[in-house]
Amino acid sequence: MSWEQQDYPQQGYGQEYGYSGYPQQSYQQHTYPQQPYPQDHVAPGYYGQGVPDATSPLPVVEPEPEPPVLDAPADAEAEEEKPPSRPPGRDRYFDTLRAVALIRVVTYHTFGWAWAGMVFPSMGIMFGLAGTLMAKSLERPAATVVRSRLRRLLPPFWFWGAFVVLAMLVHDWMPGWQIVYWIVPLGDPPGNAWGEQAWEILWYLRTYLWFVLLSPVLLKVFRSAPVPVLMMSLAPIVVFQFLWEPPDDRLGSALTDLATFLFCWILGFAHRDGILERLKPAAVVLLSLAAIAFGGWYAFTHQAETGSYDLDDIPLAQAFWSAGYVTLLMWAKSWFGIDFAWLTRFRRTDRVVTVFNSRAVTIYLWHEIALILAVPLIDQFWNVPAFEKWLPLESQWFMFGIGWVLIAVFVVLCGWVEDVAGKKKPRLLPGGRRASS
Repeated sequence: MSWEQQDYPQQGYGQEYGYSGYPQQSYQQHTYPQQPYPQDHVAPGYYGQGVPDATSPLPVVEPEPEPPVLDAPADAEAEEEKPPSRPPGRDRYFDTLRAVALIRVVTYHTFGWAWAGMVFPSMGIMFGLAGTLMAKSLERPAATVVRSRLRRLLPPFWFWGAFVVLAMLVHDWMPGWQIVYWIVPLGDPPGNAWGEQAWEILWYLRTYLWFVLLSPVLLKVFRSAPVPVLMMSLAPIVVFQFLWEPPDDRLGSALTDLATFLFCWILGFAHRDGILERLKPAAVVLLSLAAIAFGGWYAFTHQAETGSYDLDDIPLAQAFWSAGYVTLLMWAKSWFGIDFAWLTRFRRTDRVVTVFNSRAVTIYLWHEIALILAVPLIDQFWNVPAFEKWLPLESQWFMFGIGWVLIAVFVVLCGWVEDVAGKKKPRLLPGGRRASS
C-alpha cells in the first residue's frame, strides 16, 4: 500500500480527503463534487494548504507476484477443498494488512472520520510494508531494483493521469512547465481546482518514489548501525516541528512527508534483517506504547492549531503514532511467527486479499474518482420513485457501497495496466480471464 494547482497552493500529506456531507436532494439541485476539501490542514508543507494510509495508503504498495493459474480440476468439489497455490515468499499477514489499509483509506475519504487514522494508520503501515519489500529486493543490484520499481509504478500512473489531465484541460486548465511532474512525480504535479479531489492523493506516490530512489543509501546507513539509525529516523520530523520549518513549496511538502514516514520505511528494513525479533520484547512494547502515547497526546493538545485531532493534519503526531503502531504490528509478526496461512482455507476471502494486493496501485489511484462519480450516479436514483422510496439515498453508507462498486469496475477495466507494468500477462482479475488485447 495531493498536489498543486496552477497558482501553486501546496499539497502534501496533511490534506483532508473526506466528504463533508452527502447530497440529499434531486440531481437538479446538486453539482459534481468540485469543491475543495475542508481547509483544516494548514500545517506548512503537510498536505498543503487544504489536504492517508493511510492511507489511505493506499497506493505505492508493492505489486506482488500473481499466483499461477491452475487448470480447472475435473471434480468441482475437489477444487473447493484444495487451497490456492501461492508463489514462494508470499506472506498473507502482510497481504491482509495491505488490503485493510486500502479499505481504511477509502473509508476515510468517504466519511472523513478523524479517528480513523488512530484506529489503523494506513499510510504508515503501507510505507512499512514497502520498506520491507524494498530491503528484500535490494539483495539484487540497486540499479536493477530501482528500474523495476519505476517500471511497476509509472505506467499505471501515466494511464490514470492521462484521464485526469485531459479532464482538467477540458475544464480550462492551462499548465506550465511543471506538467513534467505528470511524467515523473518527483514533485507535486500541478492541476486546477476542478480535478483537485482526484489528484491530491498523489503525495503518496511522490513520497514512495523518493524512498525508492533513496533506499540503496538508506539501507547501507541502516546496516552500519541498525538500532541507532532506526531510533534517529524520528529526528527529522522533530527538527522540522521545533527547530526549522520547511519552505511552503514542493520541496517543503516532499521533505515533510519523507520525515513523517521515514521511521516506518526504515522499520521495514529492520523487519527484513531480523532486527526486531532480536530486541527485548519489553523494550519494544514499552517504547512503542510511549511513541503512540506521545503522538496521541500531541494530536489532542494541538487541535487549536488545525481544528482537529486528525493525525493527517499534524505531521509530528502522525510520525510518532505510526512509528509505535507499525512497530507493534511488525514485531508481533516476527516474535510470534504470525503468517495468516489459515487464510488460504477461505477461498473467497483469500481471493479478495489477492485482488487487493495485485491491484493496489489501481485501487489507490482510482478510488477518489469512483467516489466522485458516485455522487451524480446516486443523484440519478432520485429520479426513480421506487429508488427514492426504498433506497437510503441520503446515507453516506450508500455512497460508500456505490463507491466500491465503481472501484470494482475500475479494477476490471484498468487493473490490467499493473500486469503490463510488471511484465505479466494482462488479466481482468488476478487468476481470472485474460484481458482482451
